[in-house]
Order: sequence, then C-alpha cells, then structure tokens
Amino acid sequence: MAANNRRMSGKKGAQVGSGGQRRRGLEGKGPTPPAEARKGHKKNRIANAKAKQTVRRPAPRGRGGKGTSEMVVGRNPVVEALREGVPAVTLYVQQFIDNDERVREALQLVADRGGVHLMEAPRPELDRMTNGLNHQGLVLQVPPYEYAHPEELANAAYDEGQDPLIVALDGVTDPRNLGAAVRSVSAFGGHGVLVPERRAAGMTAGAWKSSAGTAARTPVARCTNLTRALEAYKKQGIAVVGLAADGEHEIGDLEALGGPVVIVVGSEGKGLSRLVGETCDYRVRIPMPGGAESLNAGVAAGIVLYEAARRRA
Repeated sequence: MAANNRRMSGKKGAQVGSGGQRRRGLEGKGPTPPAEARKGHKKNRIANAKAKQTVRRPAPRGRGGKGTSEMVVGRNPVVEALREGVPAVTLYVQQFIDNDERVREALQLVADRGGVHLMEAPRPELDRMTNGLNHQGLVLQVPPYEYAHPEELANAAYDEGQDPLIVALDGVTDPRNLGAAVRSVSAFGGHGVLVPERRAAGMTAGAWKSSAGTAARTPVARCTNLTRALEAYKKQGIAVVGLAADGEHEIGDLEALGGPVVIVVGSEGKGLSRLVGETCDYRVRIPMPGGAESLNAGVAAGIVLYEAARRRA
C-alpha cells in the first residue's frame, strides 16, 4: 500500500533537461568561413565552376586547327607587317633588286628580329609564288595561325580563378575588325576571341597588324558552328550577350556583364544572324545619342568590354 501511495503522490520527480541545447545555442558559430566556402558568394561560384572543370573537363577535341600560309606582297605592306611584329617564316627578295629605303628597312627588321629566313629568288619565281601580283621584289611568308579550341578560352579563365570574358564575332569578314576586337579583349582583361570557321575573318597579316601585337598573347579560337559553341558555353553557366540595335537592355543596366559572359558582335550591316540571336540569353544595345545607325565590330566590342571590366573592378 505504501508503494502504491508513492506512485499516486503528486511529488514531481527529476525533470528532463535541455541536454545542453540552450548552452550550445548561446555559443558562437566559430570563425567566418572564407569567401570560397560561403554559398552564394562570387568566389564560391568561381571555385565551384573551376572544380567542375577540373573533374569533368574533357580533353579538347583537337585544337581549333591551323589557318593557311599567307604571302604579304609589296614593299610597303612587307615593311608595315615587319614593323607590327606579324609572324614571319621567310622574306623573299628578288635578285638584283633596286636597293631603296624600304628594301633596306625590311632587311634590317628581319636581321633585328632573328628567326626569319632570308631567301633570294629570281623575278619569275616570285611571280609564280604570288600569282602574278605586283610584289615589287619583296614577298613575306606568314605562317599558318594556330587557333585555340573554344573550350580553352573558358578553361584559361577558370584556371586563373576568374569569370570568363570572351568575345564572339558573328559574320564579321573584315580582318581589321577581328584585329581590333583582339586588341580590345587584351586591353580589358578578356580571355580570347571566338570566330566561326566559314564566312568569317581569320587571323591574317591584316588582323595581326590591327591587333597591334596583342594577338601574340590573346588567343583566337575557331569553331565549325558558332551556335553550338555558344550553347556549350551556356551549359557551363556562361551568359551569352548579343549586341543588337533593338536590344531589350542597355549595356549600363545589364548586371550579367559582371559575371561569366560571352559578348557576341555581329557584322556592321546585318548584325546578328537569326540562330545566333535566338541563342543569346540577353540582347543589349549601345545608346548612341549622336544618331549613328551602327558601329563597326571592333568599336562595339571595345565599348561593351569596357562596361564588363568596370563591373568586375
């Protein structure tokens, strides 16, 4: 009976404690993790993208290929190419040529540079090599350009811990615009230029000259299909921004320019092709209060690259 009274008594027994939860709740959470480990931080996004590239990056399916060998013909063009540092294999000089100031400068530039073969050839041989063009006794052989693979441009950015900044040219056929785009990419910290294999300018001597030497350190990649190359960039989380006179956004308002981005520039006359335009995530316009209808590709690329660089600073 006494035991039963104890069971029915109102006396409370030991209370269940919090198990230390309240005490732990008052404790600090430790030091703030580094930016690379904080979800949502820009450096965390770059680190994750770089890790994915390291683990899942396929070996590029061959490089972008080589261009064709090119001949620069004529005394003034040859001298200008040598002044601008255009790569060269051989300088052909006509036998018994009139030794004027331009010929002497070309010979001196080759001697100063080193690594360029100097060959003397009879006039008929130079005529055959140049298909009868007016070579004026000087012919400079430019080696084929070694194009990068499109994947290499993005990979180079991730390897440096940076968001990719790439310019793609759609239907731009003037080598001088290609050279100007290369120069702008180099000036604003970009990672390369992408061009289609067909119906587009390649890295000729004219493009080299327009790049003012920056083509030696800024890669140009070539692809067989620009739309597919842009789709591949999008799968990596890179935004594709196309320039269009009727674009929905102004460049100053587009925050995507501060992250991983490919800037697509069309030809001055036709702009972006239909398929490329449909592939773009954003279409942006450059405000032109002066009333000009369009800008050439090199100038347009430079303006947007400046805005992208400003946002990344």
